[in-house]
Formats: sequence, structure tokens, C-alpha cells
Amino acid sequence: MKRAIYSTLTGALFFTLGLLAATAAHAASTQADFDAAYAAAQSAEKGAGALKNRWTTTEQVLAAAKKAAAAGDFDGAIDQAKQAEALANASIAQAKEQEAAWKAAIIH
Repeated sequence: MKRAIYSTLTGALFFTLGLLAATAAHAASTQADFDAAYAAAQSAEKGAGALKNRWTTTEQVLAAAKKAAAAGDFDGAIDQAKQAEALANASIAQAKEQEAAWKAAIIH
């Protein structure tokens, strides 16, 4: 009986420690993590600008990411930077798709 209780308590302890470690690893976002995510988003946005297809929503999300980082919310700032990168990549895809569609519609 004691062995079963000890075994259950030990298992629960390791499970709890695992959860704490996972939570700590997730919550350990730093300024450097944000800087990397923000740089990737800016790079994608520059690519969209080169195609003359920047979206205003991307600029708004980048500004919100910078504001969240300034407030110390690096997890939120990283999420927003990743969202801005996805928006910039979508605007790049749109520009390329529209270029192909225009050629298909006009040039025969």
C-alpha cells in the first residue's frame, strides 16, 4: 500500500515538474527572441515593398508588436511579429498571383 502511494506521489511530482519546466520554457521569451521575430517580419515586409504591395494591416501589427515589446510583453510581441510576417508573406503571394493573373487575362 505504501509503495503504491509513493509511486503515485512520485509520478505526480514528476508530472508537475514537467509542467513547470514546459511553462518556464514557454514563458522565457526575451528581447532577443522578439528581435529575431521582428527582424523576420521586417524582412518579409521589405519584400512586399519591393513588389509595391505593402498592406496597412501589416504596418499596424508591426507597430503593435513593437509597443508590446516596449511594455515587456515579449510573448505577445513575438506572436504579433509572427502575425505581421504572415501578413507580409500573404501580400507577397498576392502580388505574384495578381501579376500572373494580369498576364493571363490581358496578354494572349
